Amino acid sequence: MDLSMKWINDYVDLKNTDIKQFCHGMTMSGSKVESYETEGSEISNVVIGKLLSVVPHENSDHLVVCQVDVGKEEPIQIVTGAPNVKTGDIVPVALHGSTLPNGVKIKKGKLRGVESNGMLCSLGELGLSVHDFPYAIEDGIFIIEEDCQIGQDIHEALGLDDTSVEFEITSNRPDCLSVTGLAREASATFGVPLNIKKPSFKGVDGDINEMLKVDIKNTDKCRRYCAGIVKNVKIEPSPRWMRERLRASGVRPINNFVDITNYVMLEYGQPMHAFDLRYVKDAHINVRNAVNGEKITTLDGVERELSDEMLIIADSEKPIAVAGVMGGEYSGIMNDTTTVVFESAYFEPVQVRRTSKKLGLRSDASARYEKGVDPLISMTCLERAFELVEMLGAGEVVKTVIDNDFTDKTPKSVDFSAEWINNFLGTDIPEADMIKYLNSLDFTVENGKAIAPSFRIDIEYKADIAEEVARIYGYNNIPSSQFKGVAEAEYTPEQKFARSIENTMTALGCYEISTFSFISPKYFDKINLPADSTLRKTETIINPLGEDTSVMRTTTIPSMLEILSKNYNNRNAEARLFEIGKEYLPTDPDKLPDEPLRLTIGMYGGNVDFYDIKGISETLLNTLRIYGCEYVRTSDSDAFDEACAFHPGRSAVILKDGTAIGILGEIHPDVAENYGIETKVYAAKFNIPQMLELSQKEVTYKPLPKFPATTRDLSLICDEKLPAAAIEKAIRNAAGSVLEKVTLFDVYKGKQIEEGKKSISYSISMRSHDGTLTDEQADSVMKKVLKALKEIGAELRM
Repeated sequence: MDLSMKWINDYVDLKNTDIKQFCHGMTMSGSKVESYETEGSEISNVVIGKLLSVVPHENSDHLVVCQVDVGKEEPIQIVTGAPNVKTGDIVPVALHGSTLPNGVKIKKGKLRGVESNGMLCSLGELGLSVHDFPYAIEDGIFIIEEDCQIGQDIHEALGLDDTSVEFEITSNRPDCLSVTGLAREASATFGVPLNIKKPSFKGVDGDINEMLKVDIKNTDKCRRYCAGIVKNVKIEPSPRWMRERLRASGVRPINNFVDITNYVMLEYGQPMHAFDLRYVKDAHINVRNAVNGEKITTLDGVERELSDEMLIIADSEKPIAVAGVMGGEYSGIMNDTTTVVFESAYFEPVQVRRTSKKLGLRSDASARYEKGVDPLISMTCLERAFELVEMLGAGEVVKTVIDNDFTDKTPKSVDFSAEWINNFLGTDIPEADMIKYLNSLDFTVENGKAIAPSFRIDIEYKADIAEEVARIYGYNNIPSSQFKGVAEAEYTPEQKFARSIENTMTALGCYEISTFSFISPKYFDKINLPADSTLRKTETIINPLGEDTSVMRTTTIPSMLEILSKNYNNRNAEARLFEIGKEYLPTDPDKLPDEPLRLTIGMYGGNVDFYDIKGISETLLNTLRIYGCEYVRTSDSDAFDEACAFHPGRSAVILKDGTAIGILGEIHPDVAENYGIETKVYAAKFNIPQMLELSQKEVTYKPLPKFPATTRDLSLICDEKLPAAAIEKAIRNAAGSVLEKVTLFDVYKGKQIEEGKKSISYSISMRSHDGTLTDEQADSVMKKVLKALKEIGAELRM
C-alpha cells in the first residue's frame, strides 16, 4: 500500500510530523513501513522558463536556438532539436549543473559550435508521462499549461513534491489498505484528531428503479449490492490534484470516471466498478453463479471460461463482469459513454480468492475483496463517488439509488477485562487509558464488552483486544518479563558441543553443507566398500522417491564426496566443506535405528595435502578440549569400515584413550576416479558422541611459569616404518610432569643412513614449577627418555 502524505493530511494533521518520525511511529503501532520516497527527489535545479525567441541553428537543419527567460536578470541560450517549440511557450528548463532521473546530469556546452546553457525537458526526462499531464505530447518538449511563475522550481510548479510511504499491510488488517484506514491508525498513534466527513451529493430528480433493475441470486456470496446512475456524463481527464494523488499511490490516471473508482478504492478500501449502461442488456443486472462453459472476455482482452462455482455480474443474457475480480470487455467506460452505472458491493472473500486463482487473474479489486472489506461501507463509497462526480462536473447524478442489503449488522463484541489484559500483557495500565486507546480506534466499551467497528474483521478473541491496547500504549513501554508456565530455554550439552564444532570449522575456512539422509545403495560401491561390510546393512525406505533415495545412509563419507564431485565438475578450483549430520545404524529389526551424529570434512585444490586435513583436525580437537590423541595407520585399526575409501599409506585413525573418534586422510585414487575427481581429495569423519564424552568438561588454568625452561635436542635412528607419533608418545610417557613441549624439527633419509632406516630429530622443552631444573635433573629425565625410546627401536644417533 502506497500512501500519499498530502492525501492523508486531509484527515489528520501531520504537517509538523517529520517523515522519519511518522514512519517509525506507524511501524511501532503495527503498520509496518517498508520505505518512503519523495517525488522528484532525483530532480534538482530545474525551473519554469518562457521561450522569448526560437531561431534556426546556423550550422544545422534540425536544431534551433532558444532565448529563455528563467527568472534571472538575463535570459539564457539553449539549443534544442525538438520540433514542437515556439516563441511564448512555457517549458521546464534544466539549468547548468542540474540533475534528472536515472542520474542524468546537465552541463553547459556547445552544439554545432553554438553555446547551450542547459536543456529543455520532455515529460519522460522528468520521469512523467501523458497520463500525468494528458494535454502534453509523448515525444517532444513538455509545453506547460499549468498556472505557474517564470523561474519557479519545477517541484512546486508541477506538484512533484508529495511523499509516498510504502506500507506492508498484513492480511488480517485489510482496513489499512486505504487512506482513511491509515489515517485512523495515525490519529491513534500520534494522538491527533481524525477528520473523516460523511460524503454527500445533491443529485438530480429521477427514479433509478425506472432505469435499472438489480437482482441478487446468491445472497451468501453477495451480501450487499449498491448501484447508482450518472447521466449526461463528460469523459475527460481528471483534475491535476486527483492525478497527483493517484500517481503518488502507484495508480496510473486514465479518465475522470475510471479515476473516481480508483480514488474511492484507495480512499476507503472498497473496490468499485463503473458500467456503460448501453452494454447492460435490458438494463437488468443479475448477480448470479456462472453456468458451466459460459465465457467472458475480460477487460484485459482475454477470453475466459467460467464454471458454476464462480460468481458473476450478468445482464439479462450474458456475463458482463467476474464479481470482485474484473469487468468484461464492454463493461468499461468509453469516450462516447453517456450514462454510467456505479457498482459498490460486498462479495464473499473466499469465493473471490478461488475464482481469481482458478482464472489466473488478479487485480487490485480481487486483492482487497479476498482479504475482506467492510460490508457496511458500500453505500458510503457510492455516495463518495457521486460527490466526486459533482465536484469534477462529470455528469448528473440521479438522486435515488438501489441498495440490496443482506448483511448482518450485529457488531462483533469481545469480553473486556482490564485485569485480564494487564495479566496477559504483564502491564499495569489503568482501565480508563485502555478505553481511551480503544476509542481512538473506533472501538466502544459497554457492559463489559469491547465492541469492534464493522471494518475490523480481524477481532475474534480477548487477546485481539489486548493487542490493540498494547500497540497504542507502546510495545516499548511494556516491561520485559518471562513467560509464565514456559521453561527457560537453554541449549543441551550436545547442542552446545555441535555449535562449537560449527564455529570452529567456519573459523578454519570451511563452508557448511547439508545433504540428504537417504541415499542410493550404489554409493557403497563407489567407495569400494566390501560386500560383507556391516555398513551395507541399511534401513530401507518403504515408499522411496526412487532408487537414488531408497536407503538411509550408514556412512556420511559418500555424501561428502558427492558434493565435492559436483563442485569439482562445476570447475570450482578448490573446496573446503564440512557437514554435521546423522548416520542411521540398524539395531534390532523391531526397533528404530541408532542415529549418531557425525562431523564430515572434505577438501581439494589450493595445494592442500594430508597435513592440512590433519592440522584442521588437531585444531578442532584442541578447541573441543580433547587432548592427547594418537594417530595410527588405518591398516592397524578396524574401527572404521570406511577405511577402504582412503589411501592406505596416507590415512590415519584418531584414538583417544583407546577409543576411535575419527578417521582422516587422502581419498583412495580409485574412489576419487569413481566420483570423477581428477585431483587429490582429502576427507575426515568424526564420531561426535564419543568426542563429547571424551572432551574435558572443566576448563583448568595454569599460572604463568616462574622458572626458566631447559631444552634438549635428540637425533634418533629408527626403522623407517616407526611412526613419529609412537616416538612422541614414548618421550611424553618417560619424561613425566616436567615435559613442557615436544617438537619434531627434522626427518632425514639418505645415503648416510642405513637402508630402511630414517633419522628423526626432536626438540624437548622441560620446565619445573617448583624451581629451576638442574643439569643433573634434566640429564636424569633424558636417560629415562632414551631408555623408553630404545624399547620401541629408536636409538640415539651417533
